[in-house]
Amino acid sequence: MATDQWEIRLVRPEDNVVLAQVLREVLIEMKVPFDGTALSDPEIDTMYDAYQYVNADYWVVCYRNRILGGAGIAPLRNGPDGYCELQKMYFLPKARGKGLGSQMMHKCLQQAKSFGFTDCYLETIPNMMHAQKLYQKWGFEYIEHPLGNTGHCSCPVWMVKSLRDDT
Repeated sequence: MATDQWEIRLVRPEDNVVLAQVLREVLIEMKVPFDGTALSDPEIDTMYDAYQYVNADYWVVCYRNRILGGAGIAPLRNGPDGYCELQKMYFLPKARGKGLGSQMMHKCLQQAKSFGFTDCYLETIPNMMHAQKLYQKWGFEYIEHPLGNTGHCSCPVWMVKSLRDDT
């Protein structure tokens, strides 16, 4: 893999259409239910706009300028004080197994800390085991109940990570 052909950058307005296609493709591949998941989020078609508020950013992973995935960080809606949410972290097969998930995780968590968040929350589905292994590697721990109001009632796996002692 030639590293100069891979790029992680902030989402741009012109990315919306392609990014929506990529995210839907991954979600369908993973057999994610439509209702109660990111697949039914109206913001999936306007990801740039969805992250244009305080303490929120979304990055895309590109190979030769082609978007192959992304991930974002934003305040956890109606969650405990200091909590953010890792959101919509999905990659097409070509981007998997290359360490990009770890690079993206580092970028998201560092940005979350710089925004002043103390904890990071995420939701996923049971069959996304590779993602869960990555989350565990980065210090996320399973919890027994959802936090906040994400609207993702079909995501029954909840994890949280403290950002207080990270370096």
